[in-house]
Amino acid sequence: MPELPEVETVVRALREPLVGRTFVGFESAWAKQIVVPDDVAEFAARLVGHTAVSITRRGKYILINLDDALTLIVHLKMTGHLALVPGGQEPHKHVRQRFFLADGDELQFRDPRKFGRLYLVADPQTIVGKLGPEPLEEGFTAVSLQKLFAGRQRVLKPLLLDQTFIAGIGNIYADEALFGAKILPTRRSDTLTAVEITRLHAAIQTALTLGIEREGASISNYVKPDGTKGSMQEAINVFRRTGFPCYTCRTPIKRIVLGGRSTHYCPTCQL
Repeated sequence: MPELPEVETVVRALREPLVGRTFVGFESAWAKQIVVPDDVAEFAARLVGHTAVSITRRGKYILINLDDALTLIVHLKMTGHLALVPGGQEPHKHVRQRFFLADGDELQFRDPRKFGRLYLVADPQTIVGKLGPEPLEEGFTAVSLQKLFAGRQRVLKPLLLDQTFIAGIGNIYADEALFGAKILPTRRSDTLTAVEITRLHAAIQTALTLGIEREGASISNYVKPDGTKGSMQEAINVFRRTGFPCYTCRTPIKRIVLGGRSTHYCPTCQL
């Protein structure tokens, strides 16, 4: 699933070519992806005639802010791919949503597994309001992370995946951050010391920043809007490296399942 770095990469890639463009039509091949409003005709009627004025990100959500105080929100989920393409071409078989622009180009949403979601709302907070803090914003400090942990008694890896706790971290970057912090994913949050929380804070920001610099991890379905791959997969320490030696100590990387998610760690480096 695209996580914060992958979504940020998509936002940055679409910002220049999409901002200032006006939507003149919409076509859906999978109506269940449209959540708000839940009717394709109403969705299209609200969208048509509006112009993209900015594109931002909140957690794993893409926010295309329109004139007249509307926001088109896209969640890529497992296999979603958003791209601006020239009009007049036969769409890929997995294109579920087509947004037609005034000059003939299209914003296309391709999604083989159909898990992606679309929202067109006046108040984005109705969709993203429950998300936790952004881990790369200035206000996200080691002290604020320590406050987030206060009173919580949860297994660490599933907690980091909880989007109401911290927004944007998924399986890849949780594993990489915990390795960077030298903390076992099975630890309970209430066992962390202040020093460990400070290390974890730094490791979260380091992993996410590297992911953005490398334009995401093309490990499974993710590619950038232009169809090329990111390179974060070339800098992975533990994720999906089961049985391979740790780059630090040469101990084989282990895989377990926590909260229903594959979890990878070094049993020697992480305590």
